Amino acid sequence: MMTRRPNAVIAISIVLAAALTAVAGWVMAQMREDALASARAAAYNMALLFERDTQRNFDVYALALQGVIDAIDDPRLTELPYDLRQSVLFDRSATARNLGAILVANASGDVVFDSRGAPPRELNVAHRDYFIAQRDSPHTGLYVSHPMMARDGPDNATIGLSRRLQKPDGSFAGVVVGTMRLDYFRRLMSGVEIGAHGAVTLTLADGTLLMRRPYAPELIGGSLADSALFQRFEREQQGGFFGVGPVDGVRRWFAFRRVDGYPLIFSVAVAAGDIYSEWRARAWIIGSLTVLLDASLIAFAALLSRQLRRRELLEDELRALAGTDALTALANRRAFEARADHEWLRARRSGQPLAVIMLDVDRFKLYNDRYGHAAGDAALAAVARSIGSHARRPGDCAARYGGEEFVLLLPETNAAQALAHAEKLRSAIETLDIPHADSPNNVLTASVGVASTSASDFESWRALVEAADAALYIAKRAGRNRVAAWQPSFAREHHSAGPEL
Repeated sequence: MMTRRPNAVIAISIVLAAALTAVAGWVMAQMREDALASARAAAYNMALLFERDTQRNFDVYALALQGVIDAIDDPRLTELPYDLRQSVLFDRSATARNLGAILVANASGDVVFDSRGAPPRELNVAHRDYFIAQRDSPHTGLYVSHPMMARDGPDNATIGLSRRLQKPDGSFAGVVVGTMRLDYFRRLMSGVEIGAHGAVTLTLADGTLLMRRPYAPELIGGSLADSALFQRFEREQQGGFFGVGPVDGVRRWFAFRRVDGYPLIFSVAVAAGDIYSEWRARAWIIGSLTVLLDASLIAFAALLSRQLRRRELLEDELRALAGTDALTALANRRAFEARADHEWLRARRSGQPLAVIMLDVDRFKLYNDRYGHAAGDAALAAVARSIGSHARRPGDCAARYGGEEFVLLLPETNAAQALAHAEKLRSAIETLDIPHADSPNNVLTASVGVASTSASDFESWRALVEAADAALYIAKRAGRNRVAAWQPSFAREHHSAGPEL
């Protein structure tokens, strides 16, 4: 079937190419979703890791501070020598990694105990936020301060974790505060892979930035509270979303978690460009291969279609040659018979008349003997052209029936119309003025016989052709170069007469 329909080959190839493209597109879409899912999972896991590690360390710091409070509340502490009091107060803090100095300040903010040595440094912390918060509220609990910048720069910045000291009547008695270097968080963040444009941030619950990766010391202590990004952090305990970084404007996937029990928020952000960078490389390869395969498939189909068209044209040409007389370019007898059979059946169904004109070149053997076969062939070709010019309708069929005999099939033509058509054809051949010295007319002429189903009922198209042939014989007997219409009486004369030249 496809060999007869070259366009179907191209259509099928286009459908296959479209299907291949659709499958490749679906695969690339799934790969993109997988890349995002992997990045989201990694970001969530990193945020969870930071949150758990920080919570564990802050729990240890809180216990260390509580140990100092418990020791201060013990009345026996005042009876101990100063060096023993120092040991009792700060023995728990020795196990807390990353914890700096622990200070005990009285209600006025003066430091009375210092884990770094005795006597304590002359220091007043009444202006610090961790002191003010504990002084103003008995329910503050563990307070995490804003960053405290060192004199030598932000690289040594610290935060303070404080607890309230109370007198027996509940009034404010001072604070216990432990300092912690922010470098701890910097080291914590540096141990994970977040991509070339990823970011990790740690902020206080009020939006104060404590640490960021990539490290930006000038941003430490600044506020992100007004950013749309942080406002989303405030509304939920944890979550994830695409957003634009408030610092650098890079679009990222943000996974954030609050540190349970502490006013801290971690966010891990993976840049969209980093998420899809590997996917883009693979998608480019898959897309290129898909385009190449699609182009190859369609090109192959086009080539095959072209070959099939050539084959069809060749087959049509062969069929035409098989049904065409080589000398005259008219249909040959085989093609005529097939056409006659078809038109006969169609005429029977429609009730329309069918006519046949038989034509024979007069004294053609004598013409060949005098002028030669080449001239004879040229004369037949000229006659054929004239006959062909009189077969103009789609259903008409002009054919070489054999030798110098021609036939013209005329559908939907009655006897009178066929007779008039035959006379025009006879006259046209005579008008060719092909010299014929052995003819009384001195030019090549033809005798014509006509038969039509409108004049009589015939059993088959062959009987119709025989009737036209009988009329042709009568025309020759009557002197040639004339037209004769078939009559039933012609049948006996045709069968009893001999051949004519």
